Amino acid sequence: MTSLPFLSPARLLALLVVTALGSALPAPQAGAQGDEQPSLLAQYGDWNAYAGMSGGRKVCFALAQPSSSQTNPPNRPRDPIYLFVSTRPAENVRNEVSVIIGYPLKPGSEVAAEVGTVKFTLQTQNDNAWLKNPAEEPRLVDAMRKGADIVIKGVSGRGTQTTDRFALKGLAQALDRVAQECR
Repeated sequence: MTSLPFLSPARLLALLVVTALGSALPAPQAGAQGDEQPSLLAQYGDWNAYAGMSGGRKVCFALAQPSSSQTNPPNRPRDPIYLFVSTRPAENVRNEVSVIIGYPLKPGSEVAAEVGTVKFTLQTQNDNAWLKNPAEEPRLVDAMRKGADIVIKGVSGRGTQTTDRFALKGLAQALDRVAQECR
């Protein structure tokens, strides 16, 4: 059984990337417990590929921010929003899709993800969402590789409805690079 995405090493590394966005990432550094700040492997279109160490284990992921975001009611404040596709070889996890929505989600709610006409349901906790049925991961990643964009819709704990659109240009190349780096 794999760990939940919101507690995974990839999530921890991704948070390091998130805090470093907007400024240049420093060179990878070893941490007290074998952690290493993720390093940017390459940028492909709207996607970045990263690799690092967490708990002494290699973790790689592709990361993107939305190309557009809307809230209803309009102009509600949110923290940054990110879509991840993570690989953790030591845990035998490949292409695990998760989202940081940028606000606490309504407890017990689900998030909808659509790539073209293909729809998926994501479960939630706090500001995170991941596939409700992990067996659908290959189908979602395949749809994302072939699609133009993915639309993520959720509801905050305060009832704000959000729609985030992520362009998928460059995702296939970023995933190929992640697979090459994290075998």
